[in-house]
Amino acid sequence: MNRGFRVALYALPNLAPVSAWAGPAGLTIVNGLAGNGGESYSLNVQSLLVITALAFLPGLILLMTSFTRIIIVLSIMRQAMGLQTTPPNMVLAALALALSVFVMRGVIQQEQQQALLPYLSGQITFSQAVTAAEPPERNFMLAQTRKQPLHLFVDLSGQTYADPQHVPFTVLVPAFATSELETAFQIGFLIYIPFVLIDLAVASILMSLGMIMVSPTLISLPLKLLMFVSIHGWVLVLGTLANSFK
Repeated sequence: MNRGFRVALYALPNLAPVSAWAGPAGLTIVNGLAGNGGESYSLNVQSLLVITALAFLPGLILLMTSFTRIIIVLSIMRQAMGLQTTPPNMVLAALALALSVFVMRGVIQQEQQQALLPYLSGQITFSQAVTAAEPPERNFMLAQTRKQPLHLFVDLSGQTYADPQHVPFTVLVPAFATSELETAFQIGFLIYIPFVLIDLAVASILMSLGMIMVSPTLISLPLKLLMFVSIHGWVLVLGTLANSFK
């Protein structure tokens, strides 16, 4: 009986006159074909794809947005000031995420107008919405990608592209991430210089006074904090990071 039930269950979709078969409670099992000849995904399959994509969301934020550059610069600045856990990692990550949303607000608005709103209103399909969301993100990444990393990964891929717009995301994403690391380290180096000068000045003064047993960090840390606050350091650093993407 169980065998006959399984045979009937397998044969039921083939006997159905429609291209999509719905199970109990309206659960779509097999997707049909759209009117334009393309495959259309049911709401359940789309939900599954969205939930699966959420697992890759942290990686997408790290590799395809401005988050990497911002968090690295903030971490280098904290280390240059001599603060090990202040601000905490969660605060730096939240600040970097908020600044990333601010920097990429133009990209988000374009993706919302070109892909999300037409899809929610039923004007385009899910696959068309994904395709429409690619150009804003691609333009942002290309604007921030250096030529040398891009040429490197294009050569490693073994392909040639007449226009950078034709470079696939599998090549563009690592090139963009490499460029972001290089830019972040350059900005971090410039931020590190004034703090190193304060450390050297304090160490030289303590050595000249014969205060060898006194840790230079004990004296330089409040001086660095005073200098950072007096010049509105957070405004300068965050403003510089935001302007670096223009």
